[in-house]
Amino acid sequence: MSSETKERSLRYAHYSTPDPDFDKYKDMPSPFAEMKTLSAVDMRAIMAQVPVMFPYDEAITESVEISHRTMTARDGAELELRIYKNRDVGQKSTLFFVAHGGGWVLGDHQAEEPMNRLVAKKTNSVVVSVNYRLAPEYQFPYAVNDCFDAMQWCRQNADTLGINPMKIIVGGSSSGGNIAAVLALKDRDEGIGAVIGQVLNIPDICHPAHFPKDKYEYNSPEQNRNAPVMPTHAAHWFWEQYCPTAGANPYASPLLSHSLEGLPPALIQVAGQDPIRDEGLAYCEALEEAGVPVQRKIYAGLPHAFHLFPDLKATTEFYDTIIEWIRTLQDGK
Repeated sequence: MSSETKERSLRYAHYSTPDPDFDKYKDMPSPFAEMKTLSAVDMRAIMAQVPVMFPYDEAITESVEISHRTMTARDGAELELRIYKNRDVGQKSTLFFVAHGGGWVLGDHQAEEPMNRLVAKKTNSVVVSVNYRLAPEYQFPYAVNDCFDAMQWCRQNADTLGINPMKIIVGGSSSGGNIAAVLALKDRDEGIGAVIGQVLNIPDICHPAHFPKDKYEYNSPEQNRNAPVMPTHAAHWFWEQYCPTAGANPYASPLLSHSLEGLPPALIQVAGQDPIRDEGLAYCEALEEAGVPVQRKIYAGLPHAFHLFPDLKATTEFYDTIIEWIRTLQDGK
């Protein structure tokens, strides 16, 4: 390996240096330390007990009204939607369509609750979250198909929701960021053209067995092998639950899409001490190469899902960045 190649392959290494602001949590046990002995059902029960922590005064969003609807997926399954509408939101608003995080295995609406309420309050958007079916009981492509069907249901019920069916921003964190990226791809591939933006927070973008190491830097799995919150073995375990045989499919690993041209603008937020950091940064590069406008935001020294810790300085910045990006996109559209 030449010195030039080695230097290029370590461009992102400095992002792994721990942020002192996270020192108070550095000895916290990983929630996934016992995943080899716990079933997905056991892990869901544990995660369901974790309270939602708001990085802002909840009173800020008290005018956001929350309701629930059910819709029917393509195979007849009933899926729950959670709808967030601010009392004074305008008609024909943007739809912010959210796929929650949780490694495709865990989570529900609550996983993105702080973001959903804040976006509903501070942007002219109606927010809809979908409880898609989870792996390993429902492996790829169930999560993608469920979310795509739910997004089309929203378009078909635009008048009831008060949205413009051709102004959708997709969003999500971690595995939810993966699904959001895929929804943007499917919207383009099927010639719909309703997705105008994508908010991809700490996204899973490519199955580790299929990552194109010849094109993009990919050292974060090793550099952040023992990172807080989600070490590398946990990140890989989630992928195996979701798509043990279909990881090279672009609708599982959007980085592998034959083309990224014509996709909508993206906000991609990446944590520096995250095993999947380099996936997000590779997607930034790939989108930019395809002519897609990208705003990248890197939180050096912070682990996966750092935004779940409300007292970190970066957490407020994380949410403020989402709000500002959506507002700017709306102003331009």
